[in-house]
Amino acid sequence: MSEFYIGIMSGTSLDGVDAVLASARGARLQLRESVHVPYSAGMRARLLALHDPGPDELDRAARLANDLSALYASAVRRLLARAGARARSVVAIGCHGQTVRHRPRFGYTLQLANGAGLAELTGITVVCDFRSRDIAAGGEGAPLVPAFHHALFHDRRRNRAIVNVGGIANATFLPARGKVIGFDSGPGNCLLDAWIREKRRKPFDARGAWAASGRVVPRLLEKLLAHPFIRRRPPKSTGRDEFDLRWLKRCLSGREQAADVQATLLELTASTIARAVRARGKGAGEVFVCGGGANNRALLGRLSALLPGRRVATTAALGIEPGHVEALAFAWLARRALRHEPGNLPAVTGARGPRVLGAIYPA
Repeated sequence: MSEFYIGIMSGTSLDGVDAVLASARGARLQLRESVHVPYSAGMRARLLALHDPGPDELDRAARLANDLSALYASAVRRLLARAGARARSVVAIGCHGQTVRHRPRFGYTLQLANGAGLAELTGITVVCDFRSRDIAAGGEGAPLVPAFHHALFHDRRRNRAIVNVGGIANATFLPARGKVIGFDSGPGNCLLDAWIREKRRKPFDARGAWAASGRVVPRLLEKLLAHPFIRRRPPKSTGRDEFDLRWLKRCLSGREQAADVQATLLELTASTIARAVRARGKGAGEVFVCGGGANNRALLGRLSALLPGRRVATTAALGIEPGHVEALAFAWLARRALRHEPGNLPAVTGARGPRVLGAIYPA
């Protein structure tokens, strides 16, 4: 019989919570229902404030973890109501939590979530804190989705690339035969969203229209591409810790037009993804995009232009809507944790070996 799992993802774009209900039979997951719960302006501001050092951080982080878990529980209730399902039919929730620090070089990562509180609020077993075990084993702790990409999207006849464009972009290369490769390529939506929020008071650049109205500033692009992370060889992962407005403003001369900066930031995202595909996914004739960036038409257009001869499409072409992929991945990882099966790929994260990921809070 099928088992039911819930996956919850709130990524570095800080737009809200994606939750999915999936049924598992054998090694595969099938999406049953989904919901998206946007963050309030207040919660988003509190999360952004925690990305920088400040007073009373421990108390603020703990309170915010509780508030996030209440929001996750609300998403679960809405999801179950929409699916006409009961909590007791769900084996477990896989909850990524909200990243506010990712410092693998210092041996830690921090995703806000109160796993015990979420289990109490929902009456469902919760698996969370997926990254820490990989970091303890010498890995980057991210990206963790490549193992799921392989399980869901691998094709024995074709070499593929799966690109997730959230706040940070990561790429997975799925050869028809051979080892899976994956790593963070650089900023995805985080700088694009931050710039349009500051200049136009909008949460994101719908379809990339504002970026498309501007022109790339070559000198600025050159400065942005000089960031040490972009030149690093994988395994590698990053976050808002390294790519934020303060860093961007240090690269500006002050004479740029705001729309031209947006165009340059879009080119930064597209070019770092394209570089990754050309360098590590040379045989990949298909590139499928998921995450919020899949809705950015201007970005998809630039990727197509920078990767001639390759098919560029969203994961909808493979049967999974772009906004559902990551949440499904954490439902899948929760199932693997309960089955004592490893969830990481050492070739991706650099860990010393396969590890079972996640802390389990029984219902």
